Amino acid sequence: MPAIIIIPLAIRKMGLRGIPGRWVEETLSSPDETVPGYGGRLVAQRVYVVNRKRMMLRVVYERVNKDYVVVTAYLTSQVTRYRK
Repeated sequence: MPAIIIIPLAIRKMGLRGIPGRWVEETLSSPDETVPGYGGRLVAQRVYVVNRKRMMLRVVYERVNKDYVVVTAYLTSQVTRYRK
């Protein structure tokens, strides 16, 4: 089982954005889809309902050996924009 390592800046940003760590883990282990990001990074995406509104959680990460290193995570209401 690969480890999920969340860098300190990402932990701080998740706290400011109200994103539970459990959601990041769920998104990485069972994403709706994974798309390429910038600089060889990957973006795992999963839709959640927040305050009765569909929001997409985007988790930007790198694979280091077999582990996931989370660089940042954010919620967006632009679900159709990022859906592939």
